Amino acid sequence: MPAVTVENPLTLPRVTAPADGKPRQALAVSTAPSGLEGEGFPVRRAFAGIDYRHLDPFIMMDQMGEVDYAAGEPKGTPWHPHRGFETVTYIMDGTFIHQDSHGGGGTITNGDTQWMTAGSGLLHIETPPESLVLSGGLFHGLQLWVNLPKADKMMPPKYQDIRAGGLKLLTSADGGALIRLIAGDIGGHAGPGSTHTPITMTHVSLNAGASVTLPWRADFNALAYGLAGTGFAGPQSRPFAMGQAVVFGPGDTLTVRAADTQDSRSANFEFVLLGGLPIREPMMQYGPFVMNTHAELAQAFDDFQAGRLGTIPADSPYGR
Repeated sequence: MPAVTVENPLTLPRVTAPADGKPRQALAVSTAPSGLEGEGFPVRRAFAGIDYRHLDPFIMMDQMGEVDYAAGEPKGTPWHPHRGFETVTYIMDGTFIHQDSHGGGGTITNGDTQWMTAGSGLLHIETPPESLVLSGGLFHGLQLWVNLPKADKMMPPKYQDIRAGGLKLLTSADGGALIRLIAGDIGGHAGPGSTHTPITMTHVSLNAGASVTLPWRADFNALAYGLAGTGFAGPQSRPFAMGQAVVFGPGDTLTVRAADTQDSRSANFEFVLLGGLPIREPMMQYGPFVMNTHAELAQAFDDFQAGRLGTIPADSPYGR
């Protein structure tokens, strides 16, 4: 990690924050609990225990791995439904294959992102390719769930495939940070992801001892999650590390600093920065359904049971 990099970040556009900006304080740091998903692959529940008022419009995020599989060990998820939100799957190492009941899907690997708008509903499967199952190997990714406003919850499903080479790459004022902008806008630079709910999603590699201060929309929330190494959040330098999430308070600039010494697994402090415009509508979740009311959740479940969210394609190589 990471899959997308450059030899000299100083060749990239530089992002600076306004000198008179209001720094966002790090309000809280939480540690993600570990669990198993799908057929048994390990995840960390990045935002577990964080009040939804700090997450909105995000629902949850899983860190998948980092795990070095032995031959025969790689696992995925069986066919399952979704309705009412978007899944954003970002693969840093390894390969995942997606397929859905509407004919969508594809293969993502080493820095690719798949953005799936479930909308009115579909059936979906995620699985490692047979070659990875046979050989084993490193696998590391993130899956973020982004809520849809009520007006868009029943829109037709669609996909965006964002290839690693299409990410917007930026750096900090001194070149100490590599910023991969997946979606949203930072300092007038736009990422390739097209969003229904305005958000910003970045993966940052920060050199040991370096700091980065970014402009951040004042009407967005702000969250950070450590992927590797250790660092500090906000002007008060609140420590956080791999597997820990930070909730930031109000303001229009965001600062993270890397510890002077990083662990041997990663020379840099690796973390994700997320922010979004809160939807501020009721959010009701039942498993893979995210709606506004209990009645809509019940309808989603009934529609799934009745086959109205689609059927598994007859030619699917991944079973029924």
